[in-house]
Amino acid sequence: MKTLVIAEKPSVAQDIVRAITPTAGKFEKHDEYFESDDWLVTSAVGHLLEIQAPEEFDVKRGKWSFAHLPVIPPYFDLKPIDKTKTRLNAIVKLAKRKDVGAIVNACDAGREGELIFRLIQQYAKSTHPVKRLWLQSMTPAAIRDGFASLRTDAQMRPLADAARCRSEADWLVGINGTRAMTAFNSRDGGFFLTTVGRVQTPTLSVVVEREEKIRKFVSRDYWEVHATFLAEAGEYNAKWFDPKWKKSTANADNADAELRADRVWSEREARAIADAVRGKTATVTEESKPTTQAAGLLFDLTSLQREANGKFGFSAKTTLSIAQSLYERHKALTYPRTDSRALPEDYVPVVRQTFEMLANSGMKHLAPHAATALKGDYIRPSKRIFDNAKVSDHFAIIPTLQAPSGLSEAEQKIYDLVVRRFMAVFFPSAEYLVTTRISLSVGHSFKTEGKVLVKPGWLAIYGKEAAEEVADAKEGDKGQSLVPVKPGERVAAEAVDAKGLKTRPPARYTEATLLGAMEGAGKTIDDDELREAMQEKGLGTPATRAATIEGLIAEKYMLREGRELIPTAKAFQLMTLLRGLGVEELSKAELTGEWEHKLAQMEHGQLSRESFMADIATMTERLVNKAKGYDKDTIPGDYATLQTPCPNCGGVIKENYRRYTCTGKNGEDGCGFSFGKTPAGRTFETAEVEQFLRDKKIGPLEGFRSKAGWPFTAEMVIKFDEETKNYKLEFDFGDDKNAETGEIVDFSGQQSLGTCPKCGSWCV
Repeated sequence: MKTLVIAEKPSVAQDIVRAITPTAGKFEKHDEYFESDDWLVTSAVGHLLEIQAPEEFDVKRGKWSFAHLPVIPPYFDLKPIDKTKTRLNAIVKLAKRKDVGAIVNACDAGREGELIFRLIQQYAKSTHPVKRLWLQSMTPAAIRDGFASLRTDAQMRPLADAARCRSEADWLVGINGTRAMTAFNSRDGGFFLTTVGRVQTPTLSVVVEREEKIRKFVSRDYWEVHATFLAEAGEYNAKWFDPKWKKSTANADNADAELRADRVWSEREARAIADAVRGKTATVTEESKPTTQAAGLLFDLTSLQREANGKFGFSAKTTLSIAQSLYERHKALTYPRTDSRALPEDYVPVVRQTFEMLANSGMKHLAPHAATALKGDYIRPSKRIFDNAKVSDHFAIIPTLQAPSGLSEAEQKIYDLVVRRFMAVFFPSAEYLVTTRISLSVGHSFKTEGKVLVKPGWLAIYGKEAAEEVADAKEGDKGQSLVPVKPGERVAAEAVDAKGLKTRPPARYTEATLLGAMEGAGKTIDDDELREAMQEKGLGTPATRAATIEGLIAEKYMLREGRELIPTAKAFQLMTLLRGLGVEELSKAELTGEWEHKLAQMEHGQLSRESFMADIATMTERLVNKAKGYDKDTIPGDYATLQTPCPNCGGVIKENYRRYTCTGKNGEDGCGFSFGKTPAGRTFETAEVEQFLRDKKIGPLEGFRSKAGWPFTAEMVIKFDEETKNYKLEFDFGDDKNAETGEIVDFSGQQSLGTCPKCGSWCV
């Protein structure tokens, strides 16, 4: 009888075949698998199946109403993912072969890999005995060692339970939460899709909280005192500071977070300092000490996405897709969807071979540095780089032994980022001499910091780009090479000026900083156990974070403006709703922390699957009941009072949860003018409402949805209605009578304008 080995991806299946060929004999390659006398080796391509509620427990019509909520099925059915159906059918066919007597689960060594295999096993209705190949290194020797010490199915049962629980809990909370919030928001008519999820909603909350701080921020004036001192050898710049100021005091509770040692909070005081010092001499003391800076760690996916966003403006989705292409198509990078920044301890020989490939490659901007590393014997075992304890189901992203060719400009940029970082971690640290100079004049202290690169070390790999960063001289800041001052020499304060500045609000999130916030979300949790559980996790996984950000943009919760991510009115409305209904746990990272804590207990056999899922069902019911049972007219929140008056009576218009309403003027009652905040499923921004009321028209605006669910674009107008003697909102489609219904217009009788330059279809 033959043993069927199921890996998670084709590259691993090929590695397994190469590793066991010396002992298993020659393999014959088929379309979807490899076969020898005793073995069949195949692979999934990531997830092939998703869970769904059985039809008898989930209605198709009326699923967006409270009448059919919550949906808590006693078990889950499986649904093949359309684009990978062929691969799934091939694996099932192999599992059902009469000559197969056992199966080895060789999917990735982690919770997600376990889930991928278990769902395939369930779908195939396989009853064959199962063993587990647990690999953290992909060297041939490590693979052979893995086969020599296969784990039993019983050993893996707790991990399998935790994997299923995470998947099913996400389904229950995501589906029920989304349907309940949508039902609540659609109670007054129309359809207002309001998606929520364990990862996407806390991520959105982070962005909304930052925007709230920006909106509430009140800028304050402050001054810095800048001086230019003249020594015998030349001039240098310096900045006034208060030597008695302590950072620890500034970080204390209730302390003013904007205090700094070099800030003066009154113009009079700043000018007094400048006037007192100008034209005077100063004594100089300085301290120089050597410092070193090591290269950053190897890239995992999140750190690569952050770097590419900061350097090139690439979105997280773009970077993932480029890295995936370099892995799958060009075979130039290792598997990119990893959360590890270390390599297995047995990878030192592989790394040396990779450096040899780079040194002998035609890549002139990289080859000399690889040759330097080989000549200097830089490639040595180091716990900072090679550490099995820091390798999860995948190791860090590094170049493979294959030199790429024919890369696009974007692919070359990502490949170079990875290769430079890969080489840099083996190079010596950069060495600097940092000088802190204090110039004391008539009782006032001025600081100058100089930083001189002594030995470039790993910075040599980055050439001018890194050198410029080091030598970037700014007034009184780090980065400048200082003119020397003799011992005992007095210097003259040539120019001293008070410079007026303003405090700035916190910066909006970019994809780079949001990815960092998602990765480090656990650090903000107060509870020690939950924080510990999330220490290595964060919100989402490296593989899903880009999709989470793109999903929030697609659902119109966020906008991309340049590199900034800005939450929309719909996002603020969701956070108001969750707080108002008392289900704000959906918007907090603690929910993930709590789940991770319990799933870790389950993996160690300390918590049963039944107990965890019972807790999730209780939470789901509570969430739905809170929305279903809410009976007040509005949700309490921080709402706007508009600047533009009511078009009907000139009264004040105020926002509430669902509407903008006239509240009257001079203490009188409102005139009855009001309109919904979300016509046809699109939520107005406050600035749009101001413009709309002022101009009595707006648009064309995108993002509306008809009753049939079709997206449409339209102008909106405010018109006087003779019947009600008040103003009302209307869509204005111009001459397009079909737009309001969302029906597809028949262009079959129209003459073609030519072919589409992108896809070649006819344009009309």
